[in-house]
Amino acid sequence: MFFVTPAYAEEAPAAATGTDAHAAPAAGEVHTETGVAEGEHARGPFPPFDSTTYASQLLWLVITFGVFYLLMQKVIAPRIGAILDQRHTRISQDLEEAGRLKAEADAAVQTYEGELAAARAKSNAIGSAARDAAKAKAEEERRAVEASLSEKIKAAELRIGEIKAKAFADVGTIAEETAAAVVDQLIGGTVAKADVAAAVAAAKKEA
Repeated sequence: MFFVTPAYAEEAPAAATGTDAHAAPAAGEVHTETGVAEGEHARGPFPPFDSTTYASQLLWLVITFGVFYLLMQKVIAPRIGAILDQRHTRISQDLEEAGRLKAEADAAVQTYEGELAAARAKSNAIGSAARDAAKAKAEEERRAVEASLSEKIKAAELRIGEIKAKAFADVGTIAEETAAAVVDQLIGGTVAKADVAAAVAAAKKEA
């Protein structure tokens, strides 16, 4: 809102007053541009520290605090509580899932260890059975070879005995023939086979 100077001040002739129309206004006169008297800006305390406004300031403080309290109680706190409940529920579910997975893993490990122990026992049993079977087979083959060798040795001994007997028989015959030939060459006559056989037999006994 602007304040204007009185009309008579503007219509007064300059000559009557003896001053210029654009001269500076008198002390205490209001400026037409701002409507604020000179020196008014420097008067009065800072508004927040003005004791005349304490009541209104306290009222607005109470109203603001009440609105903020209601906002916290009705909007912000329930949302924060819901978020915390959701996170707590999710963490609980994750912990239960982790426990279930750990139990399944432990059961799988126990099953694997049991199967591994059974497989090791089975392999040891199979190895022992295979070793026993191989030893039994080797022993049986050894006995069969020994029996076969024994039979061959017996047959060879019999054959050798036959050959020796035949050789001894042939030796007697050969000796008799040789003796008869020697006597024929030495004395120029024949000797009875019985005498020659008796002489060869006597020589064998002496030898």
